[in-house]
Amino acid sequence: MHAHKLRTVPPVVLVHGNPETAEVWNPLLAQLGRTDVVTLSPPGFGQPAPSGFDATVDGYRRWLIAMLEQFREPVDLVGHSLGGMHVAQVAMSRPDLIRSWASDALGLFAPDYQWHARARTWQQEGAGEESVRQIFGGTLEHRLAVAAGIGMTGPAAERVAAGFDDGMGQAVLSLLRSAAQPVMADAGRGLVAARQRPGLALLAMADTEASGGTLDQHRRMAELSGARVAELPGVGHWWPLEDPRPAADALSSFWAELNDR
Repeated sequence: MHAHKLRTVPPVVLVHGNPETAEVWNPLLAQLGRTDVVTLSPPGFGQPAPSGFDATVDGYRRWLIAMLEQFREPVDLVGHSLGGMHVAQVAMSRPDLIRSWASDALGLFAPDYQWHARARTWQQEGAGEESVRQIFGGTLEHRLAVAAGIGMTGPAAERVAAGFDDGMGQAVLSLLRSAAQPVMADAGRGLVAARQRPGLALLAMADTEASGGTLDQHRRMAELSGARVAELPGVGHWWPLEDPRPAADALSSFWAELNDR
């Protein structure tokens, strides 16, 4: 009888974006049906930011690297929204920490990407402060209405909206201002480095507002990064809340192929 080394499956790590808390992943977790999934909340987005935390593009990249360094093995890393931006930056700079990566935000790195209207408001002094006051302040009823207004639906969306607070608003302003162009276009030039690990670009095909970039921008950056493209039919930007089944199927198939190598 030949002894065979048992092959272990890496844990899955999920990183959410803005304006979100880890509850945004609950529907996807139910679909994946795994017990080895860890959700990481970027400081300010579902957990308080430590005093002096650098809530910038580089600061969140360093935060995620520090979190992943605590795992005993490389992980399968997945990011949604701005979390997808953080994930891609780790894939570029610290591939040793991951077995694979998946992101729905690769369009942000396209050289011709322009931030959506709300983000451009957040990037303006004065107007940005007023916008986050309106979005993240007020009563729970008001925050629920804001979440519904931007397309979040369902019980999990209500739990996400309950996490809106002033700290999230301040993190939004700092992060988005640090990401004003040409910062993202400059970062995108290094996206080819993400080819060092298998990648999956998640494309929400009904994202009509294209807040994370157009489908063409997503596809171009997926090609640059060497990522396989998985189209998510019938869902928009908030696919984890709308219908996580297409993403769950795409991710599970992607990981299963890696397990067989």
